[in-house]
Amino acid sequence: MSRLQDASSLKRKRQEPNAQPQPPETVLLNLIKSKGDIGIWKGDMKRETNLPDPVVNKALKTLQGKKLIREVVNIQSKGRKHFMAAEFEPSKELTGGAWYTEGNLDKEFIAVLKESCSKIVRKLKVATAEGVSDFFANNKITTIECTTQQIGEILRSMVLDNEIIEVKSTGLGEFHAIPIGTLCYRSASGMGLGQGPRIGAMASIPCGVCPRINQCTPDGIISPKTCEYYKKWLDF
Repeated sequence: MSRLQDASSLKRKRQEPNAQPQPPETVLLNLIKSKGDIGIWKGDMKRETNLPDPVVNKALKTLQGKKLIREVVNIQSKGRKHFMAAEFEPSKELTGGAWYTEGNLDKEFIAVLKESCSKIVRKLKVATAEGVSDFFANNKITTIECTTQQIGEILRSMVLDNEIIEVKSTGLGEFHAIPIGTLCYRSASGMGLGQGPRIGAMASIPCGVCPRINQCTPDGIISPKTCEYYKKWLDF
């Protein structure tokens, strides 16, 4: 009998590590943390943990109450509840970057930047994205810091709207301080002879200068089917 008791006791000890699984809150928190600044959709949580919906909802509410996680907006799928660990900042791929506020395109901010870029290009006669960006920084035009890449995106969108023109530096005249072949921008009006070669017709296809080309997919939120610039180009 003592041997049977000892065997039974040993069996229970071996089973103890699996007898008490981790609480749902711990399972979900570890999963959410593992996703870093990308976060995870609630539907994927259920799929990866096999936890039932009521359990997931209760655990998420508890974690939010303890400020261990937060709900964030994913511009690619606004209707889905997306969560991220509190110690991470959402990636640009998730939020859309500087052009989005709380998941919505900040049209007013973009309009202000466009107007400012237009004035700067007219003032400088001819300018590169770096030159416009430096002008912004040196003159503190906005309280929000914009990178050269972001200014470049604004300038390319203005080219699509025919507000400014893309040209390449000839190294002569107004281009004397800009290396030959460097991409520059001029006002759409006042383009005279010998003032830099305009970009070729094929390069004017919107996709070639679109700042969101990496996010464009056939059936995505950003796609050729819904692109106003692409439709205008086809009509042309």
